[in-house]
Formats: sequence, structure tokens, C-alpha cells
Amino acid sequence: MSIPKEPRQLMINLMYLVLTALLALNVSAEVMNAFFSLDRGLKNSRDIVEKNNTSLTAAIEKAATDYPSPQAEDYKNRAKQAGQMVEEFVAYVEGIRKGLFEKAGGENPKVPGQPKDIRNKDITTKMFVNDGLGNEIEQKIKDLRAKLTDIVDKDGGTVSSLPLDVEELPQGTTAKNWSEFKFKQMPVAAVFPLLGKIQSDAKNSATAVLNYCATKVQGTDLKFDKFVPGVAPKKNYVILGEEFEAEVFLSAFSSKTDNVNINVDGRNVPLKDGIGTFTEKPSTVGEKKYTVTINLKNPTTGTTETVKKEFSYEVGQRSIAVQLDKMNVFYIGVENPISVSAAGVSSNDVKVAATGVNVANKGGGHFTVTATTPGEAVLTVSAPGVSQRFTYRVKRIPDPTPLLGAKHKSKQMANGEFKAQGGIAAVLEGFEYDAKCDIVGFEVTYLPKRQDPISKVNSGARWNSDAQDMINKAKPGDAYFFDEIKCKCPGDAAARNLGGLAFKIR
Repeated sequence: MSIPKEPRQLMINLMYLVLTALLALNVSAEVMNAFFSLDRGLKNSRDIVEKNNTSLTAAIEKAATDYPSPQAEDYKNRAKQAGQMVEEFVAYVEGIRKGLFEKAGGENPKVPGQPKDIRNKDITTKMFVNDGLGNEIEQKIKDLRAKLTDIVDKDGGTVSSLPLDVEELPQGTTAKNWSEFKFKQMPVAAVFPLLGKIQSDAKNSATAVLNYCATKVQGTDLKFDKFVPGVAPKKNYVILGEEFEAEVFLSAFSSKTDNVNINVDGRNVPLKDGIGTFTEKPSTVGEKKYTVTINLKNPTTGTTETVKKEFSYEVGQRSIAVQLDKMNVFYIGVENPISVSAAGVSSNDVKVAATGVNVANKGGGHFTVTATTPGEAVLTVSAPGVSQRFTYRVKRIPDPTPLLGAKHKSKQMANGEFKAQGGIAAVLEGFEYDAKCDIVGFEVTYLPKRQDPISKVNSGARWNSDAQDMINKAKPGDAYFFDEIKCKCPGDAAARNLGGLAFKIR
């Protein structure tokens, strides 16, 4: 069975594997309820896929209507046919689910949504194995997959992505066929998510088919193979107190296109790799306007479409601007990058002096600021004919977050997962700088269920021998507390206290 490419389908398959593993256990009431919880989760996923398929089908029909052709009409009909076949199959399986629900005693008044006899294995064995319903389902899966394969012209990539399939029996199984392997001696509660997964596989297979049909309907003559962010500001120059406004969008273009013509104020702009570059040197101060006209020949219809838009930019006198690349603050212990520019002045002529911090010139208008003491820093930026002072705060790196194994915060944790952790980490969540904080030590307290607590001191981030010994004793119901977690970040003279973590083992 191939590994699915879609994240949602991969999630469903993982849930299915968990279900299969659970069947090997002595199923408790909680596990039985988990089957129905899993079934509800699968249904929610199917609803999402169904909405996506509906939108995709509508897009295919619109494209076939807007750009009619024999090929577009053919694949529009194929998409509709695939949707109908999948819906009929899903309805067929839904009928089986309802029949099983009734055979299992109907709705349990104490647990709405569940049948009364959820543990019964004889019902499922007789219904699906002895009476042959499982074989019927198997054949319908094969038939539907074959029909979907024909719809997509047996395209290898699409066929391999169809999740609806009858998988081969694993080695070592005693089951004689697929029906026995799937349904024999399965409790009623377990069969509902099994049937739900089959329905989900069918709907996800429909998605793959619809995607294939969409590419055939929309055509592939014009390849958009490059993407860049596009920004269209209302004004390219603002002063303090004014509002800056710009349209920001994703721009897609073809690097090999030969059907696009661009001109600015009537002057053709040469294209290189699909992008045109417009240049001009203004001679006066003030607002400059220009009109961009783009003519595009539609490869589907053969018609030429024209788009026009007016832009402007402001020409001003020399001025100085300072931009902090990260945040409006300098942090102790790390390099704080800044960019400094002066309009109309070469970056080589821009100078930066500082008090309270150290500044290093990296070239091209880029500088790094390093600090050692909290407080205030002043940068004096100068260029030929102008000089200006800028004041900034100097702060320590913020406290990192203590995590167990650099991943887990205080909560319940499975026994095996807890034992797999190697120590405590200090993580700078959301901190933009390249900095690492080191754990100095902490106190670990082991509280066995219904016993007295045991505490040990651990130096460093990873477990020492005493801590590891307590971690290895973990069992469900026990609790662990990690207190006085201390760490050092770059620039720290003394360790800082990060507080504690607590975990209950389940």
C-alpha cells in the first residue's frame, strides 16, 4: 500500500493503524468509547473533504463554461461521473453501518449515538464473513477503483494516490481472505471506524480524480513557474504622521512566457525571465506618476486581454533613516543587526557612532550592535550634509521557557514517552535572534502514587544518575516536579530562575 501524499489522508491512515493496534488489547469501556470517538473524527474529516470536492467540482464546471472546448466538456463530465460513483459507494457503506447499528440492538439510551451491544463479535463475524457481506464490500472497492482509474486515463501518479484499495494481507496472518482479516471476531464498536475509513478513502480518491480533471479542463499551456511578493503602494513616500497604504499580493509569472507585453507610459519594457524592469531618473522634487499597461494573450481562448494601473513615487531631498532588522530594542549578549541608509547618499558615506553600546560596520549600510549593560543607547548617524540622533532601549534576553525534552510543558504524559526524555531544555520561544540559553541545574521530585516524595538536585540540562534512576521508575499515577530550574543566557552574569514544571504519568 503506497504512502499517501495528502496530510489529511496520512492522518486517517495513522488513526487506522492505532485502531488496529487497539484491537489486540483487552478492550475496556474507555477503549470502546474511543472507537466511536475515532469514528466521529473520521466523519468530520469526510465533511471537510466533501466541501473541498464540492468547491472543486464547481470550479471545473465554471472553467469548462468560461473556456469551452471538447476536452473541457469531456473532463467536466468525467468529474461529475466520478463524484456520483463515489457518493453512491459512500451511501452503500452508510447503509451497511445502519444495518449493523440495528443488529447490535439499536441506540443505547444511556450512550446516545452508540448501539447497545458494542462488544459483540458474533454479529460482525456472521454479517461480514459468514453471510459474505465483507466479500461484497471488497468487490465494490475493486470495481470503484477500476472505474476511477479509467476516468484518469490510468495516469500513474494519480492512480498511485488513490487511497481506496484492497490491501494485501500481511505476512503471518491466519486470515483466509480480506474479509476475515478485516471483520472476523471484531467487536461491533471496532467495525464502525473501519467502515468510516473506507468511506473516507473513497472521498479522498474522488479528490485525486477531481484534481486530475481540473488540470485537463483548465489547460496547461501557460505555466506559472515563478512566484514573488508584489507590493503596490498608494504612495512611495510618506512623512511622520501620515498613513502608509499599499496593496500586498502574491505575484505569479512564467519565466518562459512569450505572450506578454509590458509598457510604461507608452515605452516598452524589455522582459528577462518573465520580469520587466522599469527605470527612470527624475530631475525634480515631488510626486511622479506613471501608468503600467500589460497586454496578455490568453493561451486558452486566443484573445488579448489588457490591464492598466497607475502608480506614483515621491522624489525628496536627502534624509536619514534607521531600521532595526529585528525589534525596536537592543539585547545584551547577541549581535543586533541594523540597516542605515540616507536618501541620495552612498552607503559608504554613512557613519554611525554610539554611546552605551558598541557598533560594527558590516558594509553596504548594515551594522551590528552589541551591548553589555541594560539601560539606554544613543546612535548618531551622519552623512554628508545631515546628522541625526536615535535613542533605543537596551535589555536582557527575555526569559526562555523551560521544557521537558525541548518539547513538553507541564501536563500529563504517557509512561513510555516520559521515560524517553533526556532532560530539561530552555527554549526562547518567538525570539528572533540566534541565541541559546543553557540549563544550569534544577531540583527533581519524584512522588510515587500513595508514597512519600523523593527529591534530588540535578546539575546541567541532562539527567544525572540519581535523576535518571527516578525517571526509570515512572509508572501510571506517579507525579514528577522539576523546581528551581535555573539557566544562563548570553550576556548573563548570574543564573536566572525559570520556575518549575510538573507532570503526571498516565
